[in-house]
Amino acid sequence: MRATREGYAKAITELAKENPNVVGLTADLGGSTGIAKIAEVDPSRYFQIGIAEANMVDIAAGMACVGKIPFASTFAMFGSGRAWESFRNSVAYPKLNVKLACTHSGLGVGEDGASHQALEDIALTRVIPNVTVVVPADFEASRAATHAVAALNGPVYLRLGRAKVADIYEEGQSGFELGKGIVLNEGSDVALVCCGPLVGMAIQAFEMLKEEGISATVVDMHTIKPLDEALLGRLAGSCGAFVTGEEHNVIGGLGAAVAEYLSKHAPCPIEMVGTQDTFGESGPHEALWEKYGLTPQALVDAAKRAISRKAK
Repeated sequence: MRATREGYAKAITELAKENPNVVGLTADLGGSTGIAKIAEVDPSRYFQIGIAEANMVDIAAGMACVGKIPFASTFAMFGSGRAWESFRNSVAYPKLNVKLACTHSGLGVGEDGASHQALEDIALTRVIPNVTVVVPADFEASRAATHAVAALNGPVYLRLGRAKVADIYEEGQSGFELGKGIVLNEGSDVALVCCGPLVGMAIQAFEMLKEEGISATVVDMHTIKPLDEALLGRLAGSCGAFVTGEEHNVIGGLGAAVAEYLSKHAPCPIEMVGTQDTFGESGPHEALWEKYGLTPQALVDAAKRAISRKAK
């Protein structure tokens, strides 16, 4: 088991060796986020801004203007919150090539508590024009996603976690492509469309549903924006019911994005697993996931509800 922030740190090291234009910035959290790894390759390309997240993003924007590929890293709460206006106006509005790569997202921050648990960051960044939003599921997906966003010319919000999660993909075998969901299992009764740590839980839910004779499709929907609408349209026809899963508020996140598409193009039942318009609290992340309903069993229960709402 490894955290997605670890895959990010590995990719940053690889990118720094491959491309001299890759630079790293942090707001006093270089070690925690992994961006400090770039200093091991070239200290002159690592910039410690201090506890000044908006300044970090503005400086990254300036670097992008002169051809650099800046990765700006802090905790998700601070990158999507304190720096939101700078990311909107200094990066997204002029469509600059800045990667805001934020770790410690969701309840996985654990004991740090509600003040540090970003459960709104997907919504906050998805709403900004020109921004690509990516939430990888495991170490290898995070590594592949980091390489993919480095190759993309434009603003990116990359959401990463501290909690260790099970490995889903073998090295070099994630099949990661921006804007394209990955179908991990194919079924016909319900589609489990998840991101981040909920993908691993969806794989467990698939087996639990299978034991009850329910056939589920499992999708790693790592790119929240742009969403893979073609895949959603296909699954609306083949499954006719959806469950979304995310370590985020159900308001404004992956579930909302999927529901927006379905309501316009392919109306069918959808259930959303995520935090239900609430803040988190301090505690071990496993206990918090259980308390706030982010479990394989929650996905199973939601799948049954969605299936029961299908038109007879």
